[in-house]
Amino acid sequence: MQVRLPFRRTRATLLTGALLLPLLATGAGCAATTPPTDRSAATPEHPALAPQAAPAPARPLHAAVGQAAAEEQSGTRLAAQRHTGELQAAEAARQAAEAARQAAEAARRALETARHWGLATAPLAAPAKPAERPELTPQPGVSVRSGLPLVYRVPTDRQVVFLTVDDGAVKDTEFSRMAQELGVPFTAFVSGYLARGGYDYFRALQEQGVRVNNHTVNHKDLRRLDEAHQRREICDQQDELEQELGTRPVLFRPPYGEFTDATLRAAASCGITAVAIWNEEAFPDRIEYRYADQRLHPGDIILTHFLGPAQWHGATMADMLRRVIRTATDQGFALARLDDYLGRD
Repeated sequence: MQVRLPFRRTRATLLTGALLLPLLATGAGCAATTPPTDRSAATPEHPALAPQAAPAPARPLHAAVGQAAAEEQSGTRLAAQRHTGELQAAEAARQAAEAARQAAEAARRALETARHWGLATAPLAAPAKPAERPELTPQPGVSVRSGLPLVYRVPTDRQVVFLTVDDGAVKDTEFSRMAQELGVPFTAFVSGYLARGGYDYFRALQEQGVRVNNHTVNHKDLRRLDEAHQRREICDQQDELEQELGTRPVLFRPPYGEFTDATLRAAASCGITAVAIWNEEAFPDRIEYRYADQRLHPGDIILTHFLGPAQWHGATMADMLRRVIRTATDQGFALARLDDYLGRD
């Protein structure tokens, strides 16, 4: 009789041990390793088996902190720049609004002043004086004789004309006040025998920006005088004006607009640099034009006189000035100062 029990016990024991060893190794966290998975076998049905990207290496802590600080500083700068830009835009808008308010107020005052002087509209404002005076070479409106330019029309493309007032017989303070309040410039050409005893009037004109220039001592027709006599008429008046007003003129106008080459030589000998003639003459009731189109042109010189009711049938210099302003304004011209274009600073 054979005994087999020990053999079966031994086989069971071995089988049980073989089954338990992997489980014990996994459960106890022993050093046994799992064979690598063959990921090449991954399929859409098993996405977990697809290749995974390796995570980016972590940056050092100090680099992250530095970047955060830089980003914060950049944001602070941008905010400051935006704030500065907003302040600048607000200030520019405030300044523009203030300039518009001041311009509107100035226009209101100018209109009020114009109406006070019997004008429906204010005269047009002249542009700033040119940075450089025009070159007085031969051209339309300018001729040159004996080295002196004769100017009927100032070379300019600006919409300006020039009022000039001759002689000095009537010293009308209403006229000078009207011109000053309206901001209308003009230039005077004075004869000594008419100005004497009244130079205070011309000093006051000079203080309000009017230049007083040479119109000879005795207002004679220079064509009838020899050169020595002409020189006395012109140069003695230069001396008188310098003594009375403190400045020596550079502009000259011959009486009646008449002259000879001797006149021009005499004028140049005592400091005259240009001779101002004219294209229009102004009266209280009309403007007389040299040319047939009967219109003003850029640079035209307008002549009038220090006269009054006795010579103008009851009209005044203020009436004459109203006529000039209306005519210039209606034709789109401003009145500018002749000395800014022909004279000296």
